[in-house]
Amino acid sequence: MNYADLQTRFDRLDRRITFWMARHGLRIMRLSLGVVFLWFGALKLFPDLSPAEDLVRETTYFVDPDWFIPVLAVWEMAIGLGLIVGKFMRITLLLLFLQMPGTALPLVVKPDAVWTHFPYALTLEGQYIIKNMVLVGAGIVLGGTARGGGLDPDPEPDDEIGRP
Repeated sequence: MNYADLQTRFDRLDRRITFWMARHGLRIMRLSLGVVFLWFGALKLFPDLSPAEDLVRETTYFVDPDWFIPVLAVWEMAIGLGLIVGKFMRITLLLLFLQMPGTALPLVVKPDAVWTHFPYALTLEGQYIIKNMVLVGAGIVLGGTARGGGLDPDPEPDDEIGRP
């Protein structure tokens, strides 16, 4: 087998994998994100079960945490269910984006709970908060498909708008 044959085989395999990812990736991301929100929200319904409960209590001192935490739990579960079901995505993503600033609140209100050494060493709680950047990114990607778009594994240049 020569180099050209090997390159052709690799290209075929690469195209199959890439097309599979494009075909299924958004659905897998939506379902995974939904499970995370549903699970983390459900944990908040049971006192002392959510690892975020103490942090929520300490950073939302301006509201009564005894009613706020269950409301937050239901809110997150609604996001999760919306993502899992895949219906009402605009409302679901709106709920997600409205919830995200609250998850970043400890960065401002309780930085000692987030950093062991600012700005590079995070506590476990800080890691929990920073990982939300991935959730936001996933929400943005899903929002980019709310009008029915998808991923194109092999785009052709579009001269009209000057981008691939």
